[in-house]
Amino acid sequence: MRQIIMSAILIASTAMPAAAELITVKSSKPVAEAMDALEAAVGGAGATVFARVDHQAGAASVDLQMPAAQVLIFGNPKLGTPAMNADIAASLYLPLKVAVHEADGGSVLIYEDPASMFADLDIPQDAPFVKTMQGALGKLTGKAAN
Repeated sequence: MRQIIMSAILIASTAMPAAAELITVKSSKPVAEAMDALEAAVGGAGATVFARVDHQAGAASVDLQMPAAQVLIFGNPKLGTPAMNADIAASLYLPLKVAVHEADGGSVLIYEDPASMFADLDIPQDAPFVKTMQGALGKLTGKAAN
């Protein structure tokens, strides 16, 4: 009986996805201004902006209200391709995303740590492209926030 219980615990613990580590960066800028700065920083870094999603506008389009919140979806094949070559399931997490939402006195930029994002994949957390993604996200959000 003990062996069955231990097996069930092992199966349950390996089947559960890892919790995502979210990185937050505070800004005194309003959401639209922080997002404009982020979009400019991404473009200036040579990455491609694929979409900018305005959740508040979407809510308003169906007569609902919510605080300002936007998401920028962007990427660079020089970083994303090695991740997808290591494990094609990385394509579910790429391109990268940064959310900006309204907060007291400004906004907060949020993104998922790439090491956490790829934790359940066949990608080493210390892979060079993971470190580069972490650095790029930190620099881009820092630039946008200030």
